[in-house]
Amino acid sequence: MKKSIIYLLILFLNHSISSACDKCSGYNNSDFKIKSASITHNADLGITVWTIKVEGTAGKTMPKPVGQLNGAPVLGYVFPTTLKAADIGFGQAEGIVALALTSHPDFEDTPLWDENLDGNYLNDGLIWHAHWVLLVEDKRVGGGLSVREFTKGDPNVVLPPTNPGMAMYMDSPGFNIVAKGNSIKVIVPDFRINNKTNFKFDAVSCYMEVSTGAGGSHESEGTKPMLGVYKVYAVASGNLSLPYSVK
Repeated sequence: MKKSIIYLLILFLNHSISSACDKCSGYNNSDFKIKSASITHNADLGITVWTIKVEGTAGKTMPKPVGQLNGAPVLGYVFPTTLKAADIGFGQAEGIVALALTSHPDFEDTPLWDENLDGNYLNDGLIWHAHWVLLVEDKRVGGGLSVREFTKGDPNVVLPPTNPGMAMYMDSPGFNIVAKGNSIKVIVPDFRINNKTNFKFDAVSCYMEVSTGAGGSHESEGTKPMLGVYKVYAVASGNLSLPYSVK
């Protein structure tokens, strides 16, 4: 399993670097140039703190809205890991378990959480928030990866009850995110990762995009994935080898 993860990540890195993406270039600034990444375990509190530090201001740059779901931009700070799908409630599904910190103004996918605290749970996609996702190889997009999709109603699909209801392996766990200065941090309780604290990880910053196809809904089929990685801005390790361990 670990070899297949590394293979997919190498494809991801090579494909991303070689692929042009004009609309991605406007976000390629110091806010996404990763200087370091760490995950620290606090046994007394039963949590891990996941941190990415950048050259600029973490979380300052956010996507510009396009006014519709199809083609909606998503910016992300993403932690690919060696955790198993079952550790985060995705059953035995295959793919790379990643924790993605995202911002996207054109749609809402955290219906249980009111991140901007205005009493409306359906208007805060722009606020940085966390998702568990399962990544798979996808040659249809420049980054070479997308969030794994499934047929809605498939009885074999296992998802946590906090999933946003989209037909892909995504969860909206509601983890607390703090962006301050050059760092962005997310707090993950141990029990939400099956008490695993000995996994490997890396960190990337990237541009993603939604494609809904001609039908205009997340359930439509199109030539692109529902949520694909189109461009990588930076990689903490430089080669996506997942060299880092939880401290």
